[in-house]
Amino acid sequence: MLNMFNNAQPDPDAIARVKTLFTEAFQLPDDTILSLAELRCHEPDCPPIETVITARAQGADMRDWRIGKSIAEITKADIAPLTRD
Repeated sequence: MLNMFNNAQPDPDAIARVKTLFTEAFQLPDDTILSLAELRCHEPDCPPIETVITARAQGADMRDWRIGKSIAEITKADIAPLTRD
């Protein structure tokens, strides 16, 4: 799996927008750290670009979500189904 990480930097405004969408959708506490990473996949049945969102809050378990899109393409509609887990 070569070149799994995209070396191009995502737009900082897109990152902030997605973090805001997640914070609002999951009603995350202020001390939650959200990390976003775009991964490239060359495996069969894998989206070419996937965004992994990780939430870490003090005194809480770490949680990950995966969306088969780049950070810039993620919308509120992509996040809504994740809140039902």
